Amino acid sequence: MLFNKEKRIKYLGFNDFWFATIGILFLSFITDFLFNNSFVRFPFIEAAINWGVSLFFTICDWLIIRSVIILLRKKYPNLSDVGKRLVLLFLTIVSTVLIVDFIGNRALSFIFEDFNGKTSSKVLVPVIIISTMTMAIYEAIYYYVRFKKSIIEKEQAKQAMVQAELDTLRNQAQPHFLFNTLNTLRDIIDQNSKEDAKEFVDKIANVYRFILESGNANLTSLQEELKFAKSYIHIQSERFGENLKVNWNVPNTALKSMVVPMSLQLLLENAIKHNVISKARPLLISVSANNDHLVVSNKIQPKSTKLPSTKVGLKNIEKRYHLISGKSIEIKNDEGQFQISIPLLQIADQKKYNEGTHN
Repeated sequence: MLFNKEKRIKYLGFNDFWFATIGILFLSFITDFLFNNSFVRFPFIEAAINWGVSLFFTICDWLIIRSVIILLRKKYPNLSDVGKRLVLLFLTIVSTVLIVDFIGNRALSFIFEDFNGKTSSKVLVPVIIISTMTMAIYEAIYYYVRFKKSIIEKEQAKQAMVQAELDTLRNQAQPHFLFNTLNTLRDIIDQNSKEDAKEFVDKIANVYRFILESGNANLTSLQEELKFAKSYIHIQSERFGENLKVNWNVPNTALKSMVVPMSLQLLLENAIKHNVISKARPLLISVSANNDHLVVSNKIQPKSTKLPSTKVGLKNIEKRYHLISGKSIEIKNDEGQFQISIPLLQIADQKKYNEGTHN
């Protein structure tokens, strides 16, 4: 333990080589000063011998107390055990100083006949106090390291939970898209030729190629999301023809912004699913970008019979935005117009939000 750097760091929280070296020298001079004040009262040789005795006592005290500190941390490693460790540490310091002083003095009295083997309490009490203050540094550093480690562990656990929830939401979005796309395919099979159905399947394959290529990314560029959304609208046009129109009004300056993958497609899907689309009542969806938001709006044309909903779409987008960036989507439903705004993000938004969870 004394010469193993990794174990010193593991159980003490830091490499205490220089701290112990300087601390022992400091305490030995203080002890000698309290006992004899040797370098003032005696010749240098005699003073050095007296200091050497104090140095030996100090080394014994330090190594014994240090060993007990390590034992206490092995037995009571948690932050909640700090009070118990401090009480036991103080008792250890008092016991060690008294026992080492008693045994040491008896040994010196046996070796040197004229040696006075009694130590005044006025000397021992300051030694105990100084030793306690010095050894408290060990506990303070250990507490700080453990506290910092516990914060990191909590944040890592929190991030793991967030990532797991995010993965779940991402996996929900894809089956949601597949469910609705298969419903559309079923209608095409009922109403169109097999060739139309085959062409539609090919386009679905192109869409899913994008989904696979996007992988597990939390964010994608608006440019790529628009390509995916336009492919989706092209698929829906097979069913609705000219009755479904999308007005794309996204400036080139916004294309490098980031959005949650499949968010725009889910908004378009939501509009198509819940509104009447017919020759008499065509559906016009507007997609625009302004004020750091992507806005999707359409006139409300409610269907007479509501289709069953998986209730994933908007909640999915809202929760993913919150988990990734801490930002929220905006929903307006008034004057016969339904509008959803989703934030246009930057890579730094994700980074800053993640860093913020460490505060």
